[in-house]
Amino acid sequence: MRSARSIVSVIVLALSIVHCAAAPVSAAIDWDRAANIKDAAERLVKLHRQQGSPGVLKFLDACYRTHMLASAFNAGLEGCLAQDYMHSNVLAQIYARVPPDVRAKHHNPSPDEIAKGLGERFVAAFAQYKLAASDVTALKALVDKYGMPIFIKGAFPTQTYIPGDYTPPAGKN
Repeated sequence: MRSARSIVSVIVLALSIVHCAAAPVSAAIDWDRAANIKDAAERLVKLHRQQGSPGVLKFLDACYRTHMLASAFNAGLEGCLAQDYMHSNVLAQIYARVPPDVRAKHHNPSPDEIAKGLGERFVAAFAQYKLAASDVTALKALVDKYGMPIFIKGAFPTQTYIPGDYTPPAGKN
């Protein structure tokens, strides 16, 4: 089983084998990333409370479809990536605690499938905008610092967020 901590490792590995037409470069970022990620986390909490995980997944699909039409990496796409990382990280932790036969019975994904899907979405976004693999690590650090505490407190108020060690109660999504 893949832990949430290894989700970023999967993404970085996948990015390292993607061949872009031009050499990857760091994004020209002219927005307040911490504020953007905090805002994305707050919106994710509201969406999670109103529509649960299925609503979040539907929203993220639309978010990527909209923001990946832009000609350059932007704050909106960074917000999609941050929300996807937060949701996928927690979802992988939840499903890691569910026995495989129970997951299969309910057609729930495994942590590996969640990590693979997240990796594919990140690779598509980072390859399209020719961003460096180091940008994944930077985004993860920002989300872990500014986004995850907000998401965990809002979606799972009885839990305390410790970066890399969060394990939500089984059965909650």
